[in-house]
Amino acid sequence: YSDGSNRQVLNNQCKPYECVDGDDTSLPDGLTANLAVKKIQELSQKEQPFCLAVGFFKPHLPFTSPKKYWDLYDESKISLAPEQDIPENCHAELALHNSSEFNQYKLGDEVVMLDHRVDDSYARKLRHAYFACISYTDAQVGKVLDALEKTGQADNTIIILWGDHGWHLGDQRIWGKHTVMESSLASALIVKAPGGLKGVKNHRIVSSIDLYPTLMELSGVDTPDDLHGKSFARLLTDPESKKWKDCAYSYYRAMMSMRVPGYRLSQYRNGDEIFTELYKYTDDFTEHKNIADENPKLVKKFLKLLEKGKTPAFYANKK
Repeated sequence: YSDGSNRQVLNNQCKPYECVDGDDTSLPDGLTANLAVKKIQELSQKEQPFCLAVGFFKPHLPFTSPKKYWDLYDESKISLAPEQDIPENCHAELALHNSSEFNQYKLGDEVVMLDHRVDDSYARKLRHAYFACISYTDAQVGKVLDALEKTGQADNTIIILWGDHGWHLGDQRIWGKHTVMESSLASALIVKAPGGLKGVKNHRIVSSIDLYPTLMELSGVDTPDDLHGKSFARLLTDPESKKWKDCAYSYYRAMMSMRVPGYRLSQYRNGDEIFTELYKYTDDFTEHKNIADENPKLVKKFLKLLEKGKTPAFYANKK
């Protein structure tokens, strides 16, 4: 929060959002951006390669940002989540949760539970706060990019912007992460590299573990042969490359999921039982219905791919 406190210090007696009457440096991310600018100015004076990692907190809980970013949005016009209900045939007791992290903010307007949607007005307020955080963070990223431009390093710098995960904003009645649904797993990823194409929107499927080998290839640095991730550098100039395998694995506790074009296959372990779900993504890109039972051939096909990504931890974790 803007006074330097956090949920733990406040014994959870706080709201999950805050509109700050102050400038960008009234919150930590503004200070981080300013420090990053100073480091770029310093490093650009040295005649040697450099790597600068800049981490921003937002839009992580609590959704706090300066008022000028809240003012960018008309709350009454903010849309609600496209799928606010539990998917049909979903194993909700294993796949979903009651947003316990979010509910630790005890002064929120409502307690979030799977058995009902939150009030539309509260949902819009929370989404408003989240969107304001996104705009606030965008502005901080802009300061870092401007510094690269001013020092003349922009065209000679590989820039990778990514988020560590997604977030349910009322999707499937969840306000949080900790699922293997699309809302929780899809994260932002933007790459700019010298000599690469600019403004190419790429719909290929890559994983977070692919970032390291990609960065190494773009930098001309050799990597070990036994890495789990693969470089997707070729996709920057050849988005339709047939050599790339569109398959990503994700894990959380006794859950495992595999994303391929148009589909997601997930499995949940409960003791010695394993439950399987299959979702097909349509234009609105959400999980509406588990179609595993009515598509046994497709499930069998995808299970062969899923097995390749299973780890000993999946079999050992029975809770």
